[in-house]
Amino acid sequence: MIVITNPSAIENEIDILHSLFEEGLPLLHIRKPDFSELEMAQFVHQIKLEFRPNLVLHNHHNLAEDFGLNRIHFSEKERKHIDDFPARFPKPCRYNSTSTHSIEDFNALENDCDYAFLSPVFKSISKENYLPKTDLFEALKSRTNYKTKVIALGGINSENIREVFERGFDNAALLGSIWKNENPLKQFKLCQQIALSYSQSPV
Repeated sequence: MIVITNPSAIENEIDILHSLFEEGLPLLHIRKPDFSELEMAQFVHQIKLEFRPNLVLHNHHNLAEDFGLNRIHFSEKERKHIDDFPARFPKPCRYNSTSTHSIEDFNALENDCDYAFLSPVFKSISKENYLPKTDLFEALKSRTNYKTKVIALGGINSENIREVFERGFDNAALLGSIWKNENPLKQFKLCQQIALSYSQSPV
């Protein structure tokens, strides 16, 4: 299971992240679109060394080499505007992911990425009026790309995460259900317990 950071700062955020890692969070996507390179470096620097291998950078990919990170994420816009994608990955990155919003785009990835978000599956918790334009569960029946893991994103919480696994997604990513919750750690553990019951390994 994956957790994505809140776009803006959260009170006690680093402490919460450390607690999530200690409870077994395999991957944290750091998505801070308004962070400068310095702010991103300062954020990563606060995360304990033992958890650095679990980090995925969404922005300022060049920092991956500085911090010895081996995972980066490309937005849909970035992916479609990089002529030599996926060749132009910063060193020492070995694992890469991206975002998609249709099964057609996901199927077209083939060997480009290890995994990809497909969203929104449900009504977004973190983005107002962000709703599914199509039924992605139905769309997933047209999946032809089985080399890339498909990760459900959008509106996923402890009440609906079971459906994600039962209807064909390889794994799930949490954002609003964590950061809009009064007890992020409790919500994570509830979702994690369900995810583990489906024997999903980290992507």
